[in-house]
Amino acid sequence: MTDSGPASATSQATAGSSRGGDHVRERADLKTWIGVLGAVLGAFMAVLNIQITNASLAQIQGGIGAGIDDGGWVVTSYLIGEIIVIPLTDFLSRVFSLRRYMITNVVLFLAFSALCGNAASLGEMVTLRGIQGFCGGVLIPLAFTIVVTQLPKSQRPVGMALFAITATFAPAIGPTIGGFLTDNYGWKYVFYLNLVPGAIMLGALYYALEPSPMRLDLLKTGDWAGIVAMSVGLGCLQTVLEEGNKDDWFGSPFIVRLSVIAAVSLLLFLAIELTVERPLIRLKLLRDRNFALGLTANTLLGFALYGSGLILTLYLSQTQAYDSQQIGAVMAWTGLPQLLLIPFVPVLMKRFDIRFLVVGGLGVFAASFLLNIHLSQYYGGEQLLIPNIVRAVGQALVMTPLSVVAMAGIAHAEAGAASGLFNMMRNLGGAFGTAILQTFLTRREQFHSAMINTDVSVFQAATRQRLAGLQQTFINHGVTDPELAWHKALEAVGKSIHLQATIMGFSDAFFLLGALLIIAMAVSLGMTKAQAGAGGGGAH
Repeated sequence: MTDSGPASATSQATAGSSRGGDHVRERADLKTWIGVLGAVLGAFMAVLNIQITNASLAQIQGGIGAGIDDGGWVVTSYLIGEIIVIPLTDFLSRVFSLRRYMITNVVLFLAFSALCGNAASLGEMVTLRGIQGFCGGVLIPLAFTIVVTQLPKSQRPVGMALFAITATFAPAIGPTIGGFLTDNYGWKYVFYLNLVPGAIMLGALYYALEPSPMRLDLLKTGDWAGIVAMSVGLGCLQTVLEEGNKDDWFGSPFIVRLSVIAAVSLLLFLAIELTVERPLIRLKLLRDRNFALGLTANTLLGFALYGSGLILTLYLSQTQAYDSQQIGAVMAWTGLPQLLLIPFVPVLMKRFDIRFLVVGGLGVFAASFLLNIHLSQYYGGEQLLIPNIVRAVGQALVMTPLSVVAMAGIAHAEAGAASGLFNMMRNLGGAFGTAILQTFLTRREQFHSAMINTDVSVFQAATRQRLAGLQQTFINHGVTDPELAWHKALEAVGKSIHLQATIMGFSDAFFLLGALLIIAMAVSLGMTKAQAGAGGGGAH
């Protein structure tokens, strides 16, 4: 599988000889830009569908008759399909041709989006969402590949900036859109939303991408053992990450079994990739210093991107009692400013060392979390405004420069393989982030509850005085039985302790996110200098 790479499929679709190549062509024509914009829109829709259901899970659960603990599978099944297909896209886009493969998956993505809106049971929804994710996941690495192979070097940063919108803006705005649609039109429209922009995307890709022949002969030399091992390993790992906290991790035989299968499968996959002649994932790409360090920083960035969305949503719902539309309004300030900022990033990349933009963006992103480490029960949407805007600035600054620096030394023919690995690791980082943070929150809430309870004892005079005051308050408000009033006072104090411990747990989670981004900053400092037009074509 090293003979051409998905970049060759893309170059068949205009990047190379048909239009003169980067060394001749200084500006892309309108047709190329239509293809790029269609591809980026596809990636945006694919990423948006990861988060868009988060604010609507309760309504979706009710609509399909699912239990509270089962609703997470609506998200999990989509992520499993997406994470599995992203590294497969390099190979399959060459087998079936980039144009045919991409357009087919757009059609299937739209069809299964509509079917998800008509699902009548949990099993049906999980199956349809898994297939939707498998089709939608194709659009993410192919959009990245099209940007770095079809655009000339001088315009590649603009394309990267457009792709950055899919990676950072889509997760931030997903809960906002989902909450609005659910509250005003019903949960089905969370899925129907894909149809209109999807039709535009389909038209753009059909018009702009050049036809090329299929390479069905590649099926004979495919890394099928690696594909099977990777699919089983990633599928089981994603399920463990999403369901582990709910099922008490290794206290659950189901989680233990899946963990063993995931570990064995992924170790087998690595062994296969290191020994076969034509591996599915080219681990030799990690020999490039910038790509290896960029991949590490990108994984941590994915942890923070998706983890922060989860943390903010849970914080606002659990401690501030916000509904889905109110949560969406707060989350919008993490997303909307990026639309204004990202277009200016290519200009900054021409004037400053791109590595400094990466480090600076990660630093600003980290600072936004550290601004939230002193939470209280009065810390709501208004208080989150400034940290969310700071977060938007950091996200806008980091994604495009990080992609450019990481891809600077990757050969044109390896762009698709690198794209698949780069995007898979960001999503996998996000999967680890959401799983680890849920467990982290639970453990920290338990820790703070225990610490507070040591200071709040019914044997202490201050505590008994507080309880007596609450007892009297309940009596004054119509509770005639003193024992019942005392019991209600104990419940009120218990709820207050739980709320305070929960808020302290969220403060710790924000600190953890900030610390991980500081580590990403340190990793990024090790990267070498890259030009603004580099990326996916650093070697021709």
